[in-house]
Amino acid sequence: MALETKTVIARARACIRIEMEALEATAKELGADFVAAALAVEATRAAGGKLIFSGIGKSAHIAQKLTGTFNSTGVSSCFLDATQALHGDLGLCAEGDLAILLSNSGQSEEIVRLVPVLKRFGVRVVALTAFGDSDLARHADHKLVYRVPREACPLELAPTASTTAALALGDALAMVLLEGRGVTREDFARYHPAGNIGRLLLLKVKDIMRTGERLPVMAETGSLQEAILAMTKAKSGSIALIHPRTKKLAGILTDGDFRRSALTGAGFLEKPVSVFMTRAPKVIVEDALGVDALRMFEAHKIDDLIVVDAKGRPVGLVDGQDLPKLKIV
Repeated sequence: MALETKTVIARARACIRIEMEALEATAKELGADFVAAALAVEATRAAGGKLIFSGIGKSAHIAQKLTGTFNSTGVSSCFLDATQALHGDLGLCAEGDLAILLSNSGQSEEIVRLVPVLKRFGVRVVALTAFGDSDLARHADHKLVYRVPREACPLELAPTASTTAALALGDALAMVLLEGRGVTREDFARYHPAGNIGRLLLLKVKDIMRTGERLPVMAETGSLQEAILAMTKAKSGSIALIHPRTKKLAGILTDGDFRRSALTGAGFLEKPVSVFMTRAPKVIVEDALGVDALRMFEAHKIDDLIVVDAKGRPVGLVDGQDLPKLKIV
């Protein structure tokens, strides 16, 4: 059948709103059960145990995604195929582990059958389900219940709002624990050494800053003309200006400052550059992360960032034009 643009957009928006309803209902219902499950996960991690995720059908896909999420935050996790578990794969389970079993109905036969088997291995169980009175929830040690007023599927058959809510609840658990443990960007980077995430998180300012001939520096007592010539030679949009005696950063002159200086009348090029420079500019240290520099560019709407050493002397320049080339924006 033909799809009309207005109808397609209207149906898509309706689907998203229904899934939003499930998220809002789930967030509203969070309480003591969520806290208890979070404490159980943290106790398992602290004791050297691992998380075991399992589910059937679409829930298996959510379980696999959550396995990756927890692993990426430093919580050892694995996925257990519920069917294969009863045919030998239970060997990955050990006493002290914690299993998070996903089933929207809480009645999936393969998942419910896993509960007593896992407990015989000394594995505690968290039920992640939409029904707090289901067999899975009743037999589990802890339960995480999400609320789904209705599915977005017009037939009420395809899992849509339920899978979204289950994923969001699992993500919420992971993020609460990540923040509670004080995980830093450096910690996160250790678990993502490859790919763009690892590259972005491990990149430091000293790896991207301009130095040597590409770093224009001169005393604040020099003339504006000298500053412009130095910037031109370095092909830079700014220049670091220093105190003649201490060599510490005194200010910065940018292309914008130069254009504004022309409005002051004839002879402006012979005037001291200190008349036009921006004093106390934003700076960053060379051991800071590249993402920290990016945040400063975004927060302060600047084009250039001076890098200083421990004594406040300029040692580099991060040019905003370089960031897209480095793929950190």
